[in-house]
Amino acid sequence: MAAVTLGPTPARRAALARRIRLLVAATIAYNVVEAAVAVTAGTAASSAALTGFGLDSVVEVASAAAVAWQFSATDHERRERAALRVIALSFFALAAYVTFDAVRALLGTGEAEHSTPGLILAALSLAVMPFLSAAQRRAGRELGSASAVADSKQTLLCTYLSGVLLVGLALNSLFGWSWADPIAALVIAAVAVREGREAWRGDTCCAAPAATPSGSTVPEAGGCADGCCSPVRDT
Repeated sequence: MAAVTLGPTPARRAALARRIRLLVAATIAYNVVEAAVAVTAGTAASSAALTGFGLDSVVEVASAAAVAWQFSATDHERRERAALRVIALSFFALAAYVTFDAVRALLGTGEAEHSTPGLILAALSLAVMPFLSAAQRRAGRELGSASAVADSKQTLLCTYLSGVLLVGLALNSLFGWSWADPIAALVIAAVAVREGREAWRGDTCCAAPAATPSGSTVPEAGGCADGCCSPVRDT
């Protein structure tokens, strides 16, 4: 017999939607500032790594803006698929640029150079982004929003890039190891492609189960351990 679980109440769903909108707004605001600082510092230091990090922030803004657009509607579930497609494309764009930039660096052009503002920015992003990602992922999973969870993964990927940038700039400054950054960046590009494919298919998170008249929900057969597994269907 299928297990019966309680889903979020309408009031809770409204609260979760508000929380996601606030988190997305914070993500957009932070990434706009991050992009401006990174591109400016990267240009001043002739650092392709920093400039690429700034462009990643622009991609993150596009992803978060798609979720903000979705949750600006009362019936935000109807916009889920379109938001997921935008997020998937942003993952692919990020992977393409990171790969291009990494290959250029490995070929001896566009190597990351020392930049104090870049080191500070990378360290700050490494501290801030995990909290934004975790908070949005929790809210998205409880609400059953695939796009919110996908965007949280985009933010988490930005965290990884922050770590890559920090390590790359530090190793280059201390030891002249310019190859460290592009090698790690290629690994992150592969992860971005995988996440983009999942977002495109809608495999990121299951849609919130429909409530029964008694206020309970019945999950589909073959449920999953983390409560977030079924692909999102087109509406």
